[in-house]
Amino acid sequence: MAIGTRVAIAGVGYSTVGRNTGLSSEELTIQATNAALEDSGLTVHDIDGITSVGTEPLQDGWMLGIEPLKWWASGMMVPAFAFSAAQAIAAVAAGFCHTVLALRVIKQQPSAQAMAAGTAARDNPMVALQLGGALGDRQWLAPFGAGSPTQWAGLLTRRHMEEFGTTEEQFGHHIIAQRYHASLNDDAIFRDPLTMDEYLASRYVSKPLRILDCDYPVDSGAAVIFTTEDRARDLHQPVVLVEASAITSIRDLNFEILEDMARTAPAEAARQLWSRTDLKPTDVDTAHLYDGFSVITFQWLEALGFCPPGQAGPFVEAGNTRLGGSLPVNTDGGACNVGRRHGANFCIEATRQLRGQCGERQVDGAEVSVFTTAVGPFAAAFLLTKG
Repeated sequence: MAIGTRVAIAGVGYSTVGRNTGLSSEELTIQATNAALEDSGLTVHDIDGITSVGTEPLQDGWMLGIEPLKWWASGMMVPAFAFSAAQAIAAVAAGFCHTVLALRVIKQQPSAQAMAAGTAARDNPMVALQLGGALGDRQWLAPFGAGSPTQWAGLLTRRHMEEFGTTEEQFGHHIIAQRYHASLNDDAIFRDPLTMDEYLASRYVSKPLRILDCDYPVDSGAAVIFTTEDRARDLHQPVVLVEASAITSIRDLNFEILEDMARTAPAEAARQLWSRTDLKPTDVDTAHLYDGFSVITFQWLEALGFCPPGQAGPFVEAGNTRLGGSLPVNTDGGACNVGRRHGANFCIEATRQLRGQCGERQVDGAEVSVFTTAVGPFAAAFLLTKG
């Protein structure tokens, strides 16, 4: 296989998703994999690579019956599903293997007591990183109650408001639009419409961050199968191609001491992404931007050039990100409504939009889509096109 082979998405799928499902990580893996295989028309014997965040790929391969493996990779301190996707894309493009299963398996966040005991690391490493025992630099934060990702998210949110004049109501417009999209998605957990009064009445978790600005912890398995363009054209689904991708880190994993909390890793990831394609922000028909917290989506809108720096608030308030707007964003409802799937949902929704499979929430004529993950010290972005 020649270096630089075009990579395509062949299949996507979810496990059962919900609170306290009682399913093990292994069961979530099997369910998501089977769903992606069925979607693609492939069998497990067609897979020759696995990348994963949240599980061990060698164990997964043996459990699933994938033998031999030509490529595998797993990560812990990585930007969620983006790591699995980036590794899979690179492995196929470089010719190490031809069809890679990319996984993100995540369990509902345990209690604070369990976190303190360090039991969360296996199933939710990013949260465990933020909430684990007071080791290293965290010993200077934990005594002051700064033991949750919501604290650094509150800092990012406050900085965006102070520097650019962003208002709580503008974050509310974002949350209301996502809930509207979720109302059109049978897969969403929360589908009832929200009003601005209801958003503003929701409790603060790290002022000015509200509970409705946060993604919703669930048990979830997500699988995406990447393969070569030629192979994808012989399979069940319309072809979706990877046009460009970027994954970057700008410092170590201390979210609280970023030099510029209003412009973090998304800015560098976006710069790299656009340098690897002739397409421009104005070519994008729909965007799926990480929303572990609302401010992250705002940072991505600005970083990717969909609006001027500091203008995400007015851009959202004007209705641009709602279905029917100039750039429908997070058309599945986002992680605050479909549950914390760590960015895998955005890859899957972007793929389904380009296939024309989103029903009432379908963006007419969608041919170019972007999906992103993470914020702060690390981030990743991917540009997909209709094949």
